Amino acid sequence: MNSKSKDVAVVGFALFSMFFGAGNLLFPPYLGLISGESWLTSLGGFVLADVGLALLVIAAAAKCSGDLDQVLGRAGKGLAKIIGAASVLCIGPLLAIPRTAATTYEMGILPILGDKGVIAPIIVSVLFFGLTLILTIKPSRVVDIIGKILTPTLLIALAALIVIGIINPIGGINPDSMIEKSLFAEGVSQGYLTMDALGAAVLAGVIISSVGDKGYNEAADKVKLTMKAGLVAGVALTLVYGGLTYLGATLSNLYGIDTPQASLMVEITASLLGNPGKIILCVIVTLACLTTSIGLTSAAGNYFSKSTNGKLKYETIVISVCVFSAVVSNFGVSTIIQFSAPILEIVYPVLMILVIMTLVCGNVKNDNAFKGAAYTTLLVSILSVTNGLWGVAPFVSKLPLASLGFNWVVPAIIGAVLG
Repeated sequence: MNSKSKDVAVVGFALFSMFFGAGNLLFPPYLGLISGESWLTSLGGFVLADVGLALLVIAAAAKCSGDLDQVLGRAGKGLAKIIGAASVLCIGPLLAIPRTAATTYEMGILPILGDKGVIAPIIVSVLFFGLTLILTIKPSRVVDIIGKILTPTLLIALAALIVIGIINPIGGINPDSMIEKSLFAEGVSQGYLTMDALGAAVLAGVIISSVGDKGYNEAADKVKLTMKAGLVAGVALTLVYGGLTYLGATLSNLYGIDTPQASLMVEITASLLGNPGKIILCVIVTLACLTTSIGLTSAAGNYFSKSTNGKLKYETIVISVCVFSAVVSNFGVSTIIQFSAPILEIVYPVLMILVIMTLVCGNVKNDNAFKGAAYTTLLVSILSVTNGLWGVAPFVSKLPLASLGFNWVVPAIIGAVLG
């Protein structure tokens, strides 16, 4: 393998690990469980909303030299700052980073040690974010630490679990799905919850910076290597998601829709490997969550340091993120997921439409087209969330593509044309 191919592999594996965290372990098995024999349908929606959108975001961010504000800027400085900050906070200390520690405890530590009251999760969160801080405080080391050391171990453990589950299925697959709504739309919704597309918007900056440290100084070379690394990560994610969704489907005759997502992987590993499976799951969960925590903490540090023109130091931001995340993680996985869903359903579509327009409408000189699309999407997203919570805007569920989870697409196009 020549040095360039090696660099693509290392950066691609690092990107995979930064993406593959708490939600990526939680959601695919659950989708398989509720989908039964139709698990490929829900997997398709999940891969589209997770891998597909993340690759689009990486492409757009690479085109803008990894600068998230540049991707969002044509919608206006005010909205760009709000959506940019909201995106980074969602994939940072408010939601995604605390979820990594909470998942490590609930899926990795708890099955081995049992419930030790409130002290155990506090100790785990302190140790987890202490290690995150040590491995993040020097930003230039982040990608190599993850890509060369942590990711191969994670992939080997995941591959072993999936292969064993395919050779010796846990049970028969239910011919019927457990939910009445569209399985594809459910896959899209769960794909949103991984927050990978939001993560990609700021992780691209970390990746491009690392690529520059490896000696690729030309902008075209940075973009090309970043895109190739993104494809490596995307293929790896799709293969792992397919395996985990299938494993969940093999439990569809044994467990119901009310099965907690965090306990599902515990049941899978225990059924396939017995008590040793708890150790293997602990390794998988800890590595998956730690690599994501490292990547997102570094990304948040880079973003806020850059957006304040260095007034906030990278090291100060990283320390603050680790301390705050350690506190929030003790609320538990379920609480963090419930809190995150409505926020993501508002922020995600606005980011997506601006990413898509950055890629396909680069020759459109009128910024009002971007503003029209962004504000229309924001309005539809807010109405969709309020309708889901309180039923106040039922018409949004009648909009085109609503059954697939993309009811904002047609209004966004209209908004762009009017703008």
